[in-house]
Order: sequence, then structure tokens, then C-alpha cells
Amino acid sequence: MTLSRTAWCALLLIPSLFFEACDGPATSALSSELGPAASDQSTTVAGGGDSKPGPPEWIRAALVQPRGLIRNLPEASPGYVLFTQLTSDTAYLIDLDGQVVHTWATDLAADAGYLLDDGSLIRQARIAEPENFKAGGVSGYLQRVSWDGDVLWQWRMGDTERILHHDLEILPNGNILVIAWEQIDAADARAAGRRADLIPEQGLWADWVLEVEPVPPDEGRIVWEWHVWDHLVQNHDPAASNFGDPAAHPRRLDVNGDGESTVTDEEELEQLKALGYVPDDATPDDMKSDFLHMNALDYHPGLDQIALSVPEVGEIWIIDHSTTTAEARSSSGGRSGHGGELLFRWGNPRMYGRGGDADQLLFYQHQVLWIPDDWPHGGNLTVFNNGGDRGWSSVMEIEPPLEDDGSYTLDPDQPWGPPTPRWTYVAPERASFYAPFISGAHRLASGNTFICSGPQGRFFEVTPGGEIVWEYRNPYHGGVPGWHPPGTKDVPYASFRATKISPDHPALVGRDLRPLDPQPEPYRLPAPQPTGGP
Repeated sequence: MTLSRTAWCALLLIPSLFFEACDGPATSALSSELGPAASDQSTTVAGGGDSKPGPPEWIRAALVQPRGLIRNLPEASPGYVLFTQLTSDTAYLIDLDGQVVHTWATDLAADAGYLLDDGSLIRQARIAEPENFKAGGVSGYLQRVSWDGDVLWQWRMGDTERILHHDLEILPNGNILVIAWEQIDAADARAAGRRADLIPEQGLWADWVLEVEPVPPDEGRIVWEWHVWDHLVQNHDPAASNFGDPAAHPRRLDVNGDGESTVTDEEELEQLKALGYVPDDATPDDMKSDFLHMNALDYHPGLDQIALSVPEVGEIWIIDHSTTTAEARSSSGGRSGHGGELLFRWGNPRMYGRGGDADQLLFYQHQVLWIPDDWPHGGNLTVFNNGGDRGWSSVMEIEPPLEDDGSYTLDPDQPWGPPTPRWTYVAPERASFYAPFISGAHRLASGNTFICSGPQGRFFEVTPGGEIVWEYRNPYHGGVPGWHPPGTKDVPYASFRATKISPDHPALVGRDLRPLDPQPEPYRLPAPQPTGGP
């Protein structure tokens, strides 16, 4: 049986297999992640190590490690950290001493949240019992919650045909970019050249990106759309209109490029439910329908482009936002002249026939972000590389081959560059930093990088040389109705994402940010019983 990446990730998180180094070294040595093929300009923070899982004592220790602040060195960037536990209705803001200085709470669990200048949060919140689309990252609501916890706006898009999921991005005009799934029935999937063995009975969920204009208190106006289903190619069914050689059409998605049919059996699915990552009534077919699982997006205002993370194919994509919706459905128009076709893709050139297995560099990645243009290495992209079945995670910075006109260099019959990342962080003992799902990372103005190792609820900041200068382990847990399955207590600290916020952010200036008294009550996890073997 071939496990789905999502199901395989869950196996690493059950108590008998879940591990993280108790307290790894504060510094890392410089070495190469990619071996002799790395370019001379590639700086990799690494330290050899064994990629196999750690010893049984690491596994047991992960569940009873100290929680809260672990270290706070002078080299840490000033600021505050915003995060939400995966099954909680509360967002926390902590200072560098690990003290909670503010919370936002509603009656819904939430994942990605972004702080606005007025102190309110824009976030995705979850429909407790979705009618369809029962998979990790499902939400269904966009919310704006004031500093004082009042819901200023709440818009729902979630039914049997489409639903919001995973991530959002606030645009300069106040509109919101958000990821969604749309239902593609099995007949339409076959007509598009999808292999029959890759189509579950209930069909597929195709990702799309929409721009929403908030209309308080509970409406939203969709003003722009981009659909991946408009940009397909395949070499399986000559009778389909999109038949062609994927290598000759690198700006389109090979609808069969994700390869093997993924299988999630009932036992594995129960483990995902226990994480609170999928609804209680999810089925194996639900997991198979989610064939791309787009999980992050970012926006570059100067380029008017959108970056996307597409983990099931191991790629990050860039698309043109300057198009009209009609142009976004085509292959012409917009600044790029390519309409809604891909401007850039990176991480796995096998997906478009211009590379092999050995060329894959991204493995179920999350949170792709541009570094702000006025910071060092501005315009580069950072991405959390979860690692898949290689057994260890990393954070990468890549320098896209951007031309002056906003296009990306692509030579005939070659994949998009760069061949290697400019910078990579991995742990000295690689397997001690492993987050097979969720998680994220972003660059700070200081040049340090802030990392969320999501399954463990571990947040830490590293210097360019790899020294850990701040570290915190989330001690909080929640159980929102509809997302409180048996077993959640075994992995109670997981966080989809954490964000470090500068102290001069307009939302924080002039606020009373003294630690709350009393502090929120941490979740107390009983020590697990020793097992009989590894």
C-alpha cells in the first residue's frame, strides 16, 4: 500500500513515533545540505547527522519536555510572537520572555491570522462540521476580530461545491486573497485527462484563489479569481482538449503529474482525526480527492504577483494578479502576457517533464514568502521545507531568476532556476528538527529567520549562521466543539503557524503590553507510560 503524504505525516505524530530533540545545541555548523552539486554562492546551515529517527528516549521526552520559554539570547530580534494552537479558539500574543500580553478569542477554531494596523486580526476560522471537503486545513470562514475580541466581520464560503482553506493575504487596498477548493466531479476529471485510478468516486478538489472585498458585517464580494483547473495539460488521453507534452507546456499543471494513487486506510485516518487535522467524519476518499492541497500564498505589491505553495507536487508557483478574471482563465493578458498560466515554478521539475526524482528539492513544503524588497536579499523567497519521507525538515531561501520586466528566465528544455537555494537551515542533528506537516518560517528585518515547527508547537529564531537565539514551546491547548476527537490530548500543542511581530508595528504602538495577570492556564499533559521497545 502507498500511503498519502498527509497520512504518512500523521504516523510521525502519534505518541509511539513522535519525537523531537529535548534541547539541541544553540549553534549550528556551516556545511552543505545538497552536497557537491551546491553552487559556491549557496550557504547551507547544517550539521551532517543521521536522518533516521532518534532513540526511544527522545520520543518519550517529546511529550514531557519543558513548555514555555526555553532561551532568550541578546541576539534575538525585538518583538512579539502571534500564534494559535490547532484546536483552539484563542490567538495568543507573547513577549520575548514567553509571557502572554494579549489574547483574541471567538467561538471558532482558527489557523492563519494576520494583525492589522488597528490591532484587529484577520483570520480563517473553521466550520465545525463541513458538508464536504473533509481534509486538513479546511476553514470556511473569514473573520475580522477587534483588539477587544469583538467580531467585526465574518463571511462564510463553505458548502458542498466550494470552501475556503488554509491561508489568506491582505492586499494594500484592504481586499483579501484566500485559497479555496472547488468540487470537480469524476466525469469532468476524466474528461480533463485525469487517470481513472487517480479519481475517487466523489471526484477531485481543485484549488483556486479568490480576491474578496469585505462587506461588513457578514458579506463578501468576490472581485477576482484564478482557477488551477483552467491551466491543465496531460499526455494520457489524446481525445481530451488539453492533450500535450507537459515539458512543452511548463506553465500548466500536468493533471497526472502527482503520480501514484494515494491511499489512506481507516487506521491512518483515525490518527489524522486524533490530531484535530481533519473532521471526525472524514473518509479515505476525502484524502484522495485533495490532490494538490495548496497551503500558503503571499503577494508582492510591486510585481502584482502571487506566490503559492503546492505541497502534493512539491512546488512553489508564482502567478500574475494583474489580469482580469477572464484573462486569468486564459493564457494571455496581464503584465506578463501569460494570463493565468504559471510565471514561475520551483522545487520539483519532474512535475513538468524537465527533471527527475533526483532534482526534487521541496517535500510537502509550507509558507512561501517574499522577503521585503528593502531588506537584505529583498525579493528572494523563503519556504519551510517539511521534508516528507526523508525524515528531516529545513528552511530555504531561494533567489528566483527575475528579469527587469517581472518575468522569470526559462531556457528551452530546462527547468526554472536556481539549481540550489541561496541559504538553508537544518538542525545539527537533522532528525531533531522534523515537522512533517503544518509549520512555517519567515525572514526578519535583522536578517534572522523565525521558524514554527508546527506539530511540536515549537517556535525559534536563528541567525544567518544557524545559532538558535530564541526558543519557546507552546504550552496551550484548546478543544472547540466539532474538533475535539479522542486522542487530541496526545499531541496537544500543535500550531499551524507562528509570526514574529516588530514592536513598532502600528497595532502595538501605545498599547499596554504588560504580561497578563494571571497568565492563561497551561495545558498539563500526564507523562506517558514507558513502552516495551522502540
